[in-house]
Amino acid sequence: MMASTVLIVVLIGIALLFDFFNGFHDSSNVVATMISSRALPPRLALLMSAVAHFCAPFLFGVAVARTIGHDVVANEAVTVSVILAATLSAIVWNIITWWLGIPSSSSHALIGGLVGAVAVSFGLRDIQLSGLGKVLMALFFSPLLGLTIGYAAMKLVLFLARGASPRVSTLFRRLQWLTSLGLALSHGTNDAQKTMGIITMGLVATGYLSRFEVPWWVILLSSTSIALGTAFGGWRIIRTLGGKFYTIRPIHGFTSQLTSAAVIMGAALLGGPVSTTHVVSSSILGVGSAERLSKVRWGVAGNIAVAWVVTIPVSALMAALLYYPAVWLTAL
Repeated sequence: MMASTVLIVVLIGIALLFDFFNGFHDSSNVVATMISSRALPPRLALLMSAVAHFCAPFLFGVAVARTIGHDVVANEAVTVSVILAATLSAIVWNIITWWLGIPSSSSHALIGGLVGAVAVSFGLRDIQLSGLGKVLMALFFSPLLGLTIGYAAMKLVLFLARGASPRVSTLFRRLQWLTSLGLALSHGTNDAQKTMGIITMGLVATGYLSRFEVPWWVILLSSTSIALGTAFGGWRIIRTLGGKFYTIRPIHGFTSQLTSAAVIMGAALLGGPVSTTHVVSSSILGVGSAERLSKVRWGVAGNIAVAWVVTIPVSALMAALLYYPAVWLTAL
């Protein structure tokens, strides 16, 4: 059997690779509207977002990490092989959807991977329905909140800005510096913690930790990895969110970012691992439809919704297929 030290190093490396691709894939959620509305140049927007992603987990706690690592599957089902299969399936799904320019959910992919790997190795009985239900409720209701709050917020902003001169666009463009920072902090708070949960699960499974408690160095590594991924930016998805729904102006960027940051940060503080992709996409749709329904290219939204629906079952299937190769790897 692979020496435990080498095994945990491999597991941490793969978890950090997932974290990097999470930042790379999901950076579009934070910067797309800001870049499209020309609030900041692309590289500066990504750099600001990366710094915020690094700082966020140190500022707002690790409630989501506990949900991912402790509440979804039974402790006895958390093996290194399960963790490797789940994480690798999420990485593969992130790469596929990035290549296609589809803003899918890293959260869905990771949860689906855990469910698939545990189902094939231990059976469905070791999936904790209460914890999984908490995750699925957060993932289901957060896009609805993004859509409805985005719609209402845009109506309010349009009312407050009625009769304003065209120069109000300059104000909204500058306000996006703040809302983008808030969105980056909320995304870093929510998404970096998923990797913290994976690594801490592995430390418990290999006996390095006696109970689930996230060490400070795991927070540091996870924060650094997602920040690096964010700095590189997933340009294919940035183009989708930044222009394929409709032409985004500063007022849309400001309102959608404010909405998304509020929903994501609220969920993170409550321990709900929401999909930033879903929240941001749905808030952009809500903001656009508040002006007029015909403004939004609903066909593009429909294609993305299909990807949302298939993410969990596809990633679960991939994890099930990857489980036995993961067992072979850990047995070397």
